[in-house]
Amino acid sequence: MTVELSPERVEESLDQLIFNGKGLIPAIIQDDESGDVLMLAWMDREAVRRTMTSGRVTFWSRSRQEYWRKGDTSGHRQYVRSIARDCDEDTLLVRVIQLGAACHTGSRSCFTDRELPAVHGVVERDEPEA
Repeated sequence: MTVELSPERVEESLDQLIFNGKGLIPAIIQDDESGDVLMLAWMDREAVRRTMTSGRVTFWSRSRQEYWRKGDTSGHRQYVRSIARDCDEDTLLVRVIQLGAACHTGSRSCFTDRELPAVHGVVERDEPEA
C-alpha cells in the first residue's frame, strides 16, 4: 500500500519532534515481522523527512557528516513499515522489513552476541501467586 503524504503533513509531523542540541534524534530500528531490535542510528530533520517520504530508511552519519540510505552500498536495505515517536517526542521507532544484515559487521542485529553482564532483578508482585 502506497501512502501519499502532503508536504504540510510531513512538516507538521517533523515539528512535533524534539531534536538534540546537534539537531539529531535517535532512531531505533525494529524488524516489523519478528519484533527484534536491529539497530540504533541518528537522524536529523532531513533524514526523517526522507525516511517518511521515500519508503526507505535514511540516517545522518555523525562520523562522515553525510546522509546514508541503509543498503545503498551493502544491499542490506530497510523498507519502512511505520514510524512512531515516543512519549517525550525525542526518540523514533522505525519498523522495517530488513533485507540482509542490519549491522555493518554482517550480523542480523547490531545487538547480536553483545550482552553485558547484569544482575537480574527480582520481580515482586503485589498479588499473591496462586
